[in-house]
Amino acid sequence: MQLPKAIHELEFNHGTIYGEEEIAAVLEVMKANAPSTGPKVKAFEEGFAAYCGADHGLAVTSATAGLHLALIAAGVGPGDEVITTPISWISTANAAAALGARLVFADVDERTLNLDPVSVATKITPRTKVILPVHLYGQCCDMDALNEIARPRGIRVIEDCAHAAGAEWKGRKSGTLGDIGCFSFHQQKNMVTLGEGGMNTTSDRGLYEKMLSFRSLCCRTYDPKGKYLPIDESVTPMGMRYWYLDFDGVGFNYRMTDMQAAVGIVQLRRLDALNARRAEIASAYNQRLAGIPGLVLPYVSPDVKHAFHVYGVLVKPEFGMSKEEFMWKIYTEKRIKVWSHYMPIHLTTVYRNQGHGEGECPVAERLFQEYVSIPIHPRLTEEAIEYVTKSIRELAK
Repeated sequence: MQLPKAIHELEFNHGTIYGEEEIAAVLEVMKANAPSTGPKVKAFEEGFAAYCGADHGLAVTSATAGLHLALIAAGVGPGDEVITTPISWISTANAAAALGARLVFADVDERTLNLDPVSVATKITPRTKVILPVHLYGQCCDMDALNEIARPRGIRVIEDCAHAAGAEWKGRKSGTLGDIGCFSFHQQKNMVTLGEGGMNTTSDRGLYEKMLSFRSLCCRTYDPKGKYLPIDESVTPMGMRYWYLDFDGVGFNYRMTDMQAAVGIVQLRRLDALNARRAEIASAYNQRLAGIPGLVLPYVSPDVKHAFHVYGVLVKPEFGMSKEEFMWKIYTEKRIKVWSHYMPIHLTTVYRNQGHGEGECPVAERLFQEYVSIPIHPRLTEEAIEYVTKSIRELAK
């Protein structure tokens, strides 16, 4: 069996597709002297918020920055508890830890690997400030159950939507299912903004204004009515004191550039088509990998529209080799770079040093020995899909 001509297609995740529209958008911004947070950012924020069904969008440098701002807006500080999943990129936990919060890891659902509401309910204490679900691999969590836990207790729900641009829960877009949604436009995501970038969405004006302020160093400008307002580059202050700036907190520079936003505007127009292509590839995988003993294909809840940022399988003992052996063989013998999304956060050195460890999330710990992510991205050709599935079948013999 011959390798596909484009070997790079066999990377576990290759992000999106850039085209002539993105190139034209970049050139347009360059001709306008490539401003930082200017009119393109504002247009991108408004367009993305409208796409999700939220009132406000806030473009940021990364989803990590977005999570940090969201937790600040939710009032998280030292001594507060944030309940989240152990299966995610470590940024999910770090954003809370950086504010002095105590991370509480709830276990995951056996089928979806998403945060398990039953486990979350057992972790609630009087100090719980935020529940932080991650829509893992592009499949939304059970948001009805999580909101039922949070709302009566006054607990904020912040969605980590890094994998889930365009995903839905019961017909509603991710980013509108909690108090704040945090998206990633990193180079590997379903839509991207030149390597890095992110967006927060909310319909709560107070949360939006707090995030807006902290995004730009808590800088405030003087308006004609004598009020100090958070810096919003779309509004030009008037009056004699147009030049006056003040700072009322320790904020950050998490601003997106207009060049990134210009590309984001084009990518947003493409998003549904790009996600549809991912769904086609997932369907092809499902058909061609069905029936292999010990290989469990992704479970998709009937309540969701899956964005398939990651296509993850479980390698069970019946497969005939361990996860680690499978990953090594398919990489060295077939030149297919699969991955493991992710190392359980509570078992990383930094969180072990904070008192976390084995036995805390037994389902997540067991599944870590089994889950493998195989390549899925819109660049995959039919030749590549066939090579991947045939290679897995050959190794399973």
